[in-house]
Parts: sequence; C-alpha cells; structure tokens
Amino acid sequence: MGTPVAPEPPEAAETVVIPAVPPAPAVPEAPQERAVRDDATMALRLPAGLADARGAIPAPSPGAPASSEPSASPGEGRAARRRAAAKGRGRRRAGGHRRTTASGTATVSSAAGTPQDGRPLSRVEARRAERARRPSAGTRVSAALGEGFITLGLVMLLFVAYQLWWTNVRAHREANGAAHQLQDDWKDGKRSPGTFQPGEGFAILTIPKLDVVVPIAEGVSKAKVLDKGMVGHYGEGALKTAMPEAKSGNFALAGHRNTHGEPFRYLNRLTPGDSIVVETRDTYFVYKMTSILPQTSPANTAVLRPVPAGSGFTKAGRYLTLTTCTPEFTSTYRMIVWGKMVEERPRAEGKPDALL
Repeated sequence: MGTPVAPEPPEAAETVVIPAVPPAPAVPEAPQERAVRDDATMALRLPAGLADARGAIPAPSPGAPASSEPSASPGEGRAARRRAAAKGRGRRRAGGHRRTTASGTATVSSAAGTPQDGRPLSRVEARRAERARRPSAGTRVSAALGEGFITLGLVMLLFVAYQLWWTNVRAHREANGAAHQLQDDWKDGKRSPGTFQPGEGFAILTIPKLDVVVPIAEGVSKAKVLDKGMVGHYGEGALKTAMPEAKSGNFALAGHRNTHGEPFRYLNRLTPGDSIVVETRDTYFVYKMTSILPQTSPANTAVLRPVPAGSGFTKAGRYLTLTTCTPEFTSTYRMIVWGKMVEERPRAEGKPDALL
C-alpha cells in the first residue's frame, strides 16, 4: 500500500488593497487680473485650468496632443454661428449678389456694378448689371401713362376754373364798363333811339328780384355780345324783333344762363307779377312777368313772333321775351320768359316805382 497523500492546505484568499483616495486639493481662487474676456458674450469666463477643475471645460487626456487654442464651449459655438449669420444678412441687405469665379466666390455690388474685392466685371456681367439697373418696359409705360393722366387732369381742372370763374370775372368787368360808358353817352346826348350797330349797347335791363343790372346790345352774337356779359336784342335777319319804344310788337332778348356773366342764371325764379325794367336814354319801360315756358327746342322761333306762340297772348300788344339755355351748364333746350308792358315813364319824371 502506498503512503497516503495528505491534502494540500487551501490557499489563502488574495487580499486586494484599495488605496485611499486623497481628497481633492482645494482650488485657489483665480486672481481677477487673469480673467479673460469672451468675445461672444462680452462677459468674463474662467481660465482653462480653473474651468477644468470646476467641471466647465474637461481637461485633455494624457495622450491627446496639446492644442494651441482653448476648446470652445457650447455657448461660444452658438455665438459664433450667430455672428456668421448676422454677417451674411448684412451682405444680403447691402444689395450685393454672389459671383463664382475661378479663384473663388466674390460678392458683386449691384449699385456699383463691380465686385467688392475690386476685380472688374466681364462684359457679360456688366451688361447684366446694367439691365438690372434699368427699369423694365412695363415700368416705363406705366410711368408715362400716369404722368399723362395727371397732366390731363390738371388741364381739365384749369379749363373748369376758367369756364366757371374767370369767364364771369371778365364778363362782369366788360359789362360794367359798357353800362358806365352807355350812361356817360346819355349824359352827353349820344345814343338816341334808332338803329344801332351789332354789338353796340343802347339800353340797360334791370330785374330787381334777381339783382340783375346788365347792358343790352344789338344782336345776339356770342363773341361780340353774349360772351361779354351783356344780353342781346334779336334785331337781325329773320329773327328781328321790335324795339321797346314800338307801339306794338315783341321786344326779345337772349343771355347766358351759365358762365360769361350768367345774367339769366336764375330766370326760372321769376313769378307772374315780377317787374322787369328796360332803361333807354329817354325812357323807362316797365314790364310785368306773365308766363314761363320751362323747356323748348332751340329751333322754336315762334316764341319771337309779334304775338309769341305759347305765351298766352292772343292779340297784338307790347311784349317782352327773354330766352336762355336749359338745363344749367348745357345748351340742349331753351327756357322762355314773357312779360307785358305796364308803364312807359320818361326819365325826366324820375325812376319808376319798380326801381325804388
């Protein structure tokens, strides 16, 4: 029998000794003079060593190569991106555009037509820049049409002002001058009743209710009589009518209703019984308004007959007919007013009651 083998004693368990971690050394406060300005935030930040100790910036690993520049924090990266975006927006607002060349990308100023880096444009690029500066054909046409409409509007306004205002001013001045000249001639013994030349004044018409005092001239010429602010006597050709001193007949007058003095503008306001006075060198002839025809054709010359048609008169007498255009500011129709003589008074006896 062999000698029994004694079992080996069990190996003792290996004891692992964990060295104690010494407490972290206290980090001295960084002197204020070592603070570094952060261009991104315009605030102070910690130096790299102190930031690593406080956990703001991780320390580089032992095997990592040393970097000449400090690592950027997330805040610094965002600030850099904002600065780059702001620069790009500024370039776009300045009106430039990008141009790619063999040497890189250059910004071309649309106002100057040259690259901002000072290099000249090619002929193709110069033509494109020139076309971009020039207004389009549609823009030029629109501008021309707008100027044309503005000019036309101004011309129309001036014409309206001339018709409605200046013609009245000029006609009143001429009519007043003619009335004063007529009265001076009467004082000198001129303008005796008889035949008068076309355009020659011989009487004065007064309508007290309408505050109208206007000279009466021979003829109904627009240029020689009516446009000068006077009323005209139908005294020529087939439209010839009687004079006021005639013992029988129709004394017919025409006048403007609008513009050129507009002596008959408010003729429609007369009512039966209103006085109308015709003054000559020697006599006052007083008429009373009897009737009105508000509208008739310009070709209705029957209203000028010795016994006017439509007036209501049935036999010969001493009548007065006043004619003017209607509606206002048109000459489409004629308005007629009739009167009958009620008094013939010599000037030596003074004015009639109608003028007092």
